[in-house]
Amino acid sequence: MSGTSLDGIDAALVEIRPNRGGYAIALRRFVTAPFDDDLHLAVERALPPERGSVAEAAELHHRLGRAFADAALAVMQDERAGYVASHGQTLWHDGTANVTLQLGDPFIIREATGASVCYDFRSADCAVGGSGAPLVPYVDALLFRSRDEDRVAVNIGGIANLTALPKNSGAIIAFDTGPGNMLIDVLVRERTHGVERCDQDGATALRGRIDEGLLHAMLGDPYFSQAPPKSTGRERFGAQFLRQHSEIDKLSLEDALATLTELTAVSIGNAIASLKLERPRVIVSGGGAHNRTLFARLAARLPKAVVECSDRMGISPDAKEAIAFAVLGYETLRERIANVPSVTGAQRAVPLGAIAPLRLRELLSTIDLECRSQ
Repeated sequence: MSGTSLDGIDAALVEIRPNRGGYAIALRRFVTAPFDDDLHLAVERALPPERGSVAEAAELHHRLGRAFADAALAVMQDERAGYVASHGQTLWHDGTANVTLQLGDPFIIREATGASVCYDFRSADCAVGGSGAPLVPYVDALLFRSRDEDRVAVNIGGIANLTALPKNSGAIIAFDTGPGNMLIDVLVRERTHGVERCDQDGATALRGRIDEGLLHAMLGDPYFSQAPPKSTGRERFGAQFLRQHSEIDKLSLEDALATLTELTAVSIGNAIASLKLERPRVIVSGGGAHNRTLFARLAARLPKAVVECSDRMGISPDAKEAIAFAVLGYETLRERIANVPSVTGAQRAVPLGAIAPLRLRELLSTIDLECRSQ
């Protein structure tokens, strides 16, 4: 998959075995394949607030298919995959309108890898009135739920999202909290003229001072007070968000990044506090888990919580999202329900995903045998 941060294509080779209604999951290999500069620029030009043409989108669909195929082959090495699950690259997402579009031709991936491809995971949820996001909470429950303690899985990519997993099988609550790394990355690229793409380890933000007035103004965005279910993306928290708060241009790079880092930490922290869990374990994954300043600021906002990286739970913070879509692909092949209507606002629970088939009968027979023998 490739997320809103556009930092590359994540590919995970995952061994999945049915296990008492859930799954035993082992990560065999993981790679992040960076976009080449030309493709990265083409994707950026197609994303909001830019307005690309249909012809450009069609060409990008083809090019991304090639790039995803190459990433899949890189992680497979000399092994054969039972199937490939591809989230694709989101070109447009408007959850309130039940509209979503991901690019990355699955048939190119199928021909390159010699395997069936599961894809287009969001559209089924949108078709029954859902926002199409977030979808990972279904897998978060499989990976992290505990009988003994409340847990919150937080993923900090370009956009940050959380999944609340109350103990004793309480109802799952999940939603996008707002910006994750996206605004930080946009500002770094703008101020360094593309020489740097991120604030490595949060080192620059650590040297800065938070502008409390600007932070307060940014937190006044209506999205933060909107009740879930809700989802967001580059359409709201892209470069145009910084243009709406032009006071940031008066700040040094250090102070601007300190303020944007605090915006992410506060918005995530406030969202977790709104859950009213007593002493939750907060499990952080995604690229933001490597931003030491952001991690520390989030922990400071949650003094009664245990805040730790997902690798403490045996799940790579970088690979978690790719692992999640591998699991969702398995559910597609089983035709099992995999959306969470209480999270997305869908009218009912439905199976997700489409299939670009290759030797599909053989694959389905293998899966049926695995499930029967669990």
